[in-house]
Parts: sequence; structure tokens; C-alpha cells
Amino acid sequence: MSFNNIVTPEWLSAHLSDPTIKILDCTTYMLAQPVGPSKIESGRGQYLKGHIPGAQHVCMEKDFSEPGARFAFTVPSPDTFNRLMQRLGINHDDHVVLYGHQQMSVVTRIWFVLHAMGQRKISILNGGLALWVKSGFELSDQLPAVKTSHYKAVRRVERLADITRASEAITDPQKVLLNALKKEQFLGTGGAHYGRSGRIPNSVSWPATDLYDSQSGEFKSQDELTVLLKQLDLQPSQQVLNY
Repeated sequence: MSFNNIVTPEWLSAHLSDPTIKILDCTTYMLAQPVGPSKIESGRGQYLKGHIPGAQHVCMEKDFSEPGARFAFTVPSPDTFNRLMQRLGINHDDHVVLYGHQQMSVVTRIWFVLHAMGQRKISILNGGLALWVKSGFELSDQLPAVKTSHYKAVRRVERLADITRASEAITDPQKVLLNALKKEQFLGTGGAHYGRSGRIPNSVSWPATDLYDSQSGEFKSQDELTVLLKQLDLQPSQQVLNY
């Protein structure tokens, strides 16, 4: 079976009976506050009303972050991640498909955690739950039966940057700090902030919302994204640190 980072509702519908396809409903609502961290609301209530058949619900904050960490959304430890994947019944060779209801950045963050922890086959459903419904595919209110797995994470340390690496990147011309917040937040002229407005010095702005259509929730085409990427004037030799 071919593997793509982005799959369509039609593709997923055709593979619902495949036991190696594990679907995760990532719906989590991030409610921005004027100052400080966003308020997080689980999307489990939305999931229980109706979800893609066979999907399990996960929360970005409670499931895909390290509990008790100093900062919110800290990537989970291998032990924490192993327990989660075992509970979800996911194996290394499984193809994990992620989707959500609104707020694509929640889904892409869970993609990143899976990727950083060594999962190889991970896709995002283009357009999320809204496009699935619009495409005429059914929803279910049944909780799937899950058989626990024996997952062991292989953490990709090179995919994670600590505060030291980020600080060094400020003055290193071979590294680029790429800020994914909205332009006004990057400039410090408006929007929510975390105690101080602005950005890490020498950062480059590429808002995450530029990656997809705000109305349909579908990712922009490769040609459109290539045009945006060229405007950043990055060099192939530079290492990009996203935040």
C-alpha cells in the first residue's frame, strides 16, 4: 500500500477495514487568552456525538504532552509515549491517520510528536472531519474495541531542540528560527501573547494558517506552498527550528 503524508476522505473510506490503519480523532480546542497560555478544552464531547468509524479520541494536552512538565505541551517521555501507544493499540508498522474538528495546528502538533518519537507512517486527513462529512461519508457513535500493543518508542532526538539549541540559533547563520504564530503576534502588534509580546530575535515569520485554506481546512497545493516557501529566502544548507 502506498503511503502519503496527506490522505483524502475517499482514500480513508476505502481503507477503514484495514487493521493496520489506526485513526485518531485529535479534536482539542485551544481558546486563546489575552495574556498567557491558551485555555484547552477536550474535544471528546464532539467525538462522542459522531466520529469517523474506528477512530479513537486523543487530547493534545492530556495524551500527547508530558504530565507534570514545567511547560505545557512538552513532548512526552518515551515511557509516557509507550504507555499511550500501547493503550491505543498502535504498533510501529501501523499507518496512523490523524484528523480533527477545526484547529489544524492541534493535528499537526500530534503529527510532530508521533514523528519525533519514531513512528514512520503518519498521515493527516485533508480537510478534517468537516470534509469527511461534506464528502458524504458516515459517522459513528460507537467506541471501537482496542487490543493493547507492545509499543516501544525510538525517539528521534535530532527532531527536538532544547532552549540551548534555540538560543544558539539566534546568532548562527546556518540555522533559522521559524515562527508559526500569526503575523501580528510575530510583530508584537496584537493578538495573544505569553507574558511578553514579540518573537525570538532573528526569527522568520511563516504563520501556520498560511499552510491551509481557512474555509475548507484543506492544505494548499504543493505549488502554492512552494511559492510561499521561496518568499522566506531560506538556503538548502540551513537547519530550520520551528516554534
